[in-house]
Amino acid sequence: MLFNSIDFAIFLPVVFLLYWFVTNKNIKLQNAFIVAASYLFYGWWDWRFLSLILFSTVVDYFVGRGLAKYNDQKKRRLLLWTSVSVNLGFLGFFKYYNFFVENFVTAFTFFGFDISAGSLNIVLPVGISFYTFQTLSYTIDVYKKKLEPTKDFLALAAFVSFFPQLVAGPIERAANLLPQFKKQRTFNYTKAVDGLRQILWGLFKKVVIADNCAVHANYIFANSADMSGSMLVLGALFFTFQIYGDFSGYSDIAIGTARLLGFNLMRNFAFPYFSRDIAEFWRRWHISLSTWFRDYLYIPIGGSRGSTGMQVRNIFIIFVVSGFWHGANWTFIVWGALNALYFLPLMLANKNRKHLEIVAQGKLLPTFKEFFGMFVTFWLTVFAWIFFRAESLGHAISYISGIISPSLFTMPELAGMRADILLIIMFMIFEWTGREKWFALAQVEKWNKTVRYTVYYAIIFLLFLFTGEQQEFIYFQF
Repeated sequence: MLFNSIDFAIFLPVVFLLYWFVTNKNIKLQNAFIVAASYLFYGWWDWRFLSLILFSTVVDYFVGRGLAKYNDQKKRRLLLWTSVSVNLGFLGFFKYYNFFVENFVTAFTFFGFDISAGSLNIVLPVGISFYTFQTLSYTIDVYKKKLEPTKDFLALAAFVSFFPQLVAGPIERAANLLPQFKKQRTFNYTKAVDGLRQILWGLFKKVVIADNCAVHANYIFANSADMSGSMLVLGALFFTFQIYGDFSGYSDIAIGTARLLGFNLMRNFAFPYFSRDIAEFWRRWHISLSTWFRDYLYIPIGGSRGSTGMQVRNIFIIFVVSGFWHGANWTFIVWGALNALYFLPLMLANKNRKHLEIVAQGKLLPTFKEFFGMFVTFWLTVFAWIFFRAESLGHAISYISGIISPSLFTMPELAGMRADILLIIMFMIFEWTGREKWFALAQVEKWNKTVRYTVYYAIIFLLFLFTGEQQEFIYFQF
C-alpha cells in the first residue's frame, strides 16, 4: 500500500479511529491491532511474503528467549548466528542470488571455462532490507546484553512489522521502539497535529517535488546518448532532488503517522544538502542506516582504531557494504566506494567530525566559507548520484563522458521544466529557513494563524494540482 494512494487515505483514518476509540483500553489488544493493521498494509502488495516477516519474528523471539536462558557463550553464539543466518539468508537469496550467479558465470567465462548456471525469476519482497536490519538489531542487542529480551510476542511482532516504517524505514532500534509497545499510549493532541503537519510535508516532497523531478530525470537518463552535456547535468540535478524528496518524504510520512498513533520514531533526514563536507552529509542522510552500519559493522571491525591502513580498510568496507545494501548492481558498489574516497581525506586529516552543529545557526545566510563547503559537497553528491541512478556501469560512464564535452556549455532545453525548476528553488529556500527545526514545515507552528493556514492550503492545492500517475517510492526496490 502506497502512502500517496487513495487506499492509504482510507486506511489511515480507519486505523486511527479503531486504535484510539476501540482498542485503547488494553495494551495487548492495541498491539494485536497494530500487528493486524501492519500485516494488512504489507499484504496489500503481496500477502504471500507475510510468511517471511512472521517466520523472522518467530525465530528472533525464540532466539531472544534462548539468549536470556543460557550463559554458555558457545550456545549464545550459536543462537545469534541462527538469527543472523535466517535473516540474512532470506535477504541474500531474494536480493542477491541472481547477482552472484551472473557474476560467477562471467568470471569463469573470462578465464575460458564454459559453465552454465541459470538465474531465477525472483520477486524481491518490498522492504526486506529494512525489516531485516530492524529485527537483527533486536537479537544483536540482546546478545550483547544491551537489551532485555521480551516475553511478549505481540510486542515483538508489532515492533518488526510496524506499518509506518515497515517497508522503507527509518530502521528503528529495538531499544528505542520496542519499549514503546510495552507501555500505555495516551492520545496527545499536540503530537497528533505535529504528526499531521509532517505527513503533509512528506506528501509535498513526494508528490510535488520527487514525482515531477522523476519525469525529467527518467527521460534524460533514458535518452542520455542524445542529450547535450548541459541537459545531462540537469538530469543529474533532477534525480538529486527526486531521491531526496522521495526518500525523505517517505520518512516524514512514516514518522508523522507514528506520531498520530503515539509513537516516536528516530529522525532519518536532517537537511543533508546543506552539509559542508561529505562526513556531515552522511550524518544527515538516511541517518537510521548510517548509524546502524556504524554500530553493528564499523565499530565491531575496529572503527577508527588501529593503524591508518586499518582505518582506510574499515571506511571502504562500511561504504561499499552500504552501497551493496542498496541493490545487487555494480553501480551501487561504485557509488559506495566513491563516497568512501570522498570521506577519506576528512578522516585522515581528523576533520570528519568538524561540522556537528547546524550550518549558519541563528543566521539568515551562511558565511562564504560555509557556502563554498555546501557548494562543493552538493556537487560531489550530484556526481555520485549518477552512478546510483544509472542502469549499469557502462551507462554511468557514458553519461559522465557526455557531460565532459563542449556541449556542457550550451543552453539546456528547458521546455516543460521551468515550473518544476522554480518549485525546486522555492522548496530549497523553504527548507533553508526551516533547517533548525525537525522538518521544514515545523517552522510555521509559530507563525500567524492566517499565514500558517495559507501555507497549509497552498500545499494541499499543489498536491491536487500535481497529482498524476501514482509513483512508487524509490526505496521500495531496496
